Amino acid sequence: MSRRGNNVRGPTSALTEFLRESGINPATIARRVATRNQPENQPQDQTVAGPSNSRDNVEDVPEESAPQATNGRRGRGRNTGYASDELDEPAVESPVKKWKSTKGRAPAAAKAKAKKKAKDDGEYEGSSEDEYRAMSKNLWSVGGNGSPKPPAGSFETCARCQKQFTVTKYTMAANPPPGYLCHHCAKASGTDPFKKPAVPRKRINATEKRDVVSYQERRFPSLAAMCIELITRYIDDVEALGDIGAVNMDEIAKALSKNRGLTPQNAHLFYDVLNKKLRFYDATNLTPDAMMTLASLNPNLTHLHLDYCGRLTSPVLLAFSTSMPQLISLTLLGPFLVRAEAWTEFFKAMPGLRVFKITQSPRFNLECMQTLADSCKNIAELSLREIGLMDNEFADPLCSLPPLRVLDLAFPGIGIDEDGWMKIIEKHGSILETLDASKHEGFTDHVLQESVRGYARVLFELKLDECLSLTDEGVAQFFGNWAYPMSTLKDEDHNMDVDSDPVEVSLTSLEPFMPNPPLRVLSLARNQALSSAALTAAIVHSAQSLTWLSLNGLRSASSEALAQLKRAKELRYLDAGWCRELDDFVMKDIITACTKLNEIKVWGCSRVRGVGWGVKRAIKVHGIEPSGSM
Repeated sequence: MSRRGNNVRGPTSALTEFLRESGINPATIARRVATRNQPENQPQDQTVAGPSNSRDNVEDVPEESAPQATNGRRGRGRNTGYASDELDEPAVESPVKKWKSTKGRAPAAAKAKAKKKAKDDGEYEGSSEDEYRAMSKNLWSVGGNGSPKPPAGSFETCARCQKQFTVTKYTMAANPPPGYLCHHCAKASGTDPFKKPAVPRKRINATEKRDVVSYQERRFPSLAAMCIELITRYIDDVEALGDIGAVNMDEIAKALSKNRGLTPQNAHLFYDVLNKKLRFYDATNLTPDAMMTLASLNPNLTHLHLDYCGRLTSPVLLAFSTSMPQLISLTLLGPFLVRAEAWTEFFKAMPGLRVFKITQSPRFNLECMQTLADSCKNIAELSLREIGLMDNEFADPLCSLPPLRVLDLAFPGIGIDEDGWMKIIEKHGSILETLDASKHEGFTDHVLQESVRGYARVLFELKLDECLSLTDEGVAQFFGNWAYPMSTLKDEDHNMDVDSDPVEVSLTSLEPFMPNPPLRVLSLARNQALSSAALTAAIVHSAQSLTWLSLNGLRSASSEALAQLKRAKELRYLDAGWCRELDDFVMKDIITACTKLNEIKVWGCSRVRGVGWGVKRAIKVHGIEPSGSM
């Protein structure tokens, strides 16, 4: 059936275009094959006898005798070369052509059928490029005229820009031929000569495609997980375990917190009417009803510590005050939902509270602080961390409290200014043992010099993280003069003129001076203004008793000042992150001298590689870069 009237043409490859422009078509190829296979004794001037066998012998006639062939319908024997209109004319194929097409028809059909089936199933993952627009392999190896490609390293002239270039293995033949293209012209033509041909991906089997693994199941669960599951399953018969002991109970609570395994069902394992202390390290899964059950089943609790208690609400806090009347210590991490009214009612109902520590309670305001100061007259330890509404107005209620042993006001929303800190230290400094004033811009050098130095006598823990008002000279001067009484200041210049007025000496200056003992815990982290002077003075003052030290962020501290850490023989924990001058030589001296050191953090210390320390004991080291080794 003729397709002469069909004007629809599909996409063609570069090779097809090249053959068409060169006048090569299936008919000419068949004629050449027939001519080559023709017997030599056949006369060259043989003509077609009649119309009945003209169709049968047209392909066997050589090209020279083709014009002599006659056809009543079309002048097929005209030597017109290649004509596109003749592609659709039905013609009798030669035996050679018929044999070739028959030979390759079955494999091609089978491949096309398999490919279509794979595409319908969504399993075929072939080349990402269109196969009809793929670059012909002939352009890599030979030129358009069929000549072999020049050897790599030779010089050729670009067929497009006429510039000389060096032939490489990426050089491409010009299209249309003849000649070759330089790399720039090849890219301009829309083909990247450096792009590697896409490798066909492996076909995915149907079984592998349907086998989707959404999670990885552990084949062998851990012993702790098995014990937790067993306890949860037989929680009603937990009394059969007998007396587990407080130490073992605490270890079980820690194991449950690692994977948040504490639930309202297995929490009954820790409940007892005789309990005095109870701590849950992760109470995320405890609902408000479960927390009320906790208060009902532990009426004699005196110390309660709940971490991650985000579900604790105002009714639960009021239930604590009514169900646990003997409670004297309460520590909560994350009581976000408790309102200010519930805090005030709780303080009024618990006048015997001695320890109160909360972290991240955004609704704790000045009224709550005032009620705490008015109701809880026996409070000795107070921690209000990350309170967003804390400002300078909190200073007066804090000063009305009895003298505190522990005061933690770290990371407030606004903070207390310098005058407020002066009054707070003057009120509580005489018995204050722990002070955390992190991220208070009002905590300045003047507060250290005049208040902490003048009133602190038993302070052993001092944390001043992100106190941006502190200076290197002020902190160094504070630690250098802390061991001396206020009346004999080493850093002040006295007027020695004999004609000057006499200095009045108060009776308090004649009392025996009791210097503050060396610190055991010190944190100066993230104070970029502090440097070598402050670090050296702090080490000289507290080296003999220092066990916990954080210097994170002291970028400008010199290696000589950091080497002074080897004087702290009792040091057990060291955070020297982002101390840029710290290296392996200093770390070796510190580890060798500080034999009790068991945990080190060196995040951001690019000179520390963990090489050559000579460590022969177990030390936890955090922060060594991947290029280093420990």
